[in-house]
Amino acid sequence: MNNKTIRLAAIGLGGRGRGQLDLLLKIPYINCVAVCDTVPERAEEGVRIVKKNRGEEHEVRSYLDYVELFKKEKLDAALICTTWITHSRIAVAAMKAGCDAAIEVGGAASVEECWQLVRTSEETGKFCMLLENCCYDRKEMMVYNMMRQGVFGEITHCEGGYRHDLRDEISLGRENIHGRLYNFQHRNGELYPTHQLGPICKLLGVNRGNRMLYLTSMASKSRGLNEWNRQHQPEGYDLREYPFNCGDVVSTMIKCANGETIVLHHDCSTPRPYSRNYVVEGTKGSFMEISDTNSLIYLDSFEKKHEWQHIDGFYEKYEHPLWKWYRTEGVKAGHGGMDFLVLSAFAESVRDGTRPPIDVYDTAAWMVVTCLSEQSVAMGSTPVPIPDFTNGMWIDREPFVRGRYCVDAVCDEFFE
Repeated sequence: MNNKTIRLAAIGLGGRGRGQLDLLLKIPYINCVAVCDTVPERAEEGVRIVKKNRGEEHEVRSYLDYVELFKKEKLDAALICTTWITHSRIAVAAMKAGCDAAIEVGGAASVEECWQLVRTSEETGKFCMLLENCCYDRKEMMVYNMMRQGVFGEITHCEGGYRHDLRDEISLGRENIHGRLYNFQHRNGELYPTHQLGPICKLLGVNRGNRMLYLTSMASKSRGLNEWNRQHQPEGYDLREYPFNCGDVVSTMIKCANGETIVLHHDCSTPRPYSRNYVVEGTKGSFMEISDTNSLIYLDSFEKKHEWQHIDGFYEKYEHPLWKWYRTEGVKAGHGGMDFLVLSAFAESVRDGTRPPIDVYDTAAWMVVTCLSEQSVAMGSTPVPIPDFTNGMWIDREPFVRGRYCVDAVCDEFFE
């Protein structure tokens, strides 16, 4: 067994960063030696989190500037949970400083920043892993396991999205120092694509025998944030009538090299329950998520034709082995348990010196959808080509790393 201790820095200690750091420190071999945030109070809270988990005597240094941190600290890894438009530049700096990087989810501001991630990773030999927790959700992993067993036949179409009523979080961005507000003010596109795109890409083998070719996006009018501000903010408050740029619902269609189609929806300004609206359609059956707690399956082999069955009846037979093991060991906190799994996958890859299950090519391909969708919307839904960040390697990639946290295959041998 590898007994290496990982020297880690946590950069970005807003609500998400603090939660991820606290959860990551549940892994015994993680040694957080430095924290960083531009807001002093948040950096101080990061220190408190580390000492709470490791003891008051534990030495952890606090920084307000990540550049200074990388100059002064000798690190193995960096956990980056900053704003969407700073994830990539900090990850590039981390890899150049000799660190493996984990970045929280969010869309790219430009194609160039995605290429910078790829080139820096290739040049330094350090990895950049997008912490796409939904790849490790119990439901998504069972659907993946069913697909691998041929339950749905040949997959032809997938859908998903981020449908999450965040009107209060977005509108109070200045008060709570939260970056979503500024993105909704100035950008119009698929701002947060990866939560369902990640599991879909793994299902369709994107970057390993398949790739996304082009996309087209369309945005509705923007009204939801104004309505929320009229109801909750006083007369004269500037956001009540602010002309928000991002449409309330942005729909993106993607074509894959192997013929499959993908539809994504971004919807954070509408009053509605949370859902990722995951849909998988194949030649033998379909899966459909209605809401976060209600998902349905229909198979051609059902005796009762044209009637959906609830997903709960399929876990006993098709539960992914990772979740069988996880439920036996004890599910940890964090979005139903998936946060701890993705953090564990990152930590294990750093410790063992292996490629992560979500690599820099996945990270770039999933994030780039944001800036490309902005281009498509701005040009009247014109199709926009999606770069091949593997430079042709998707046709014949090196083998993926098999393991407990692998999301490119179901590795039963690690659970025997």
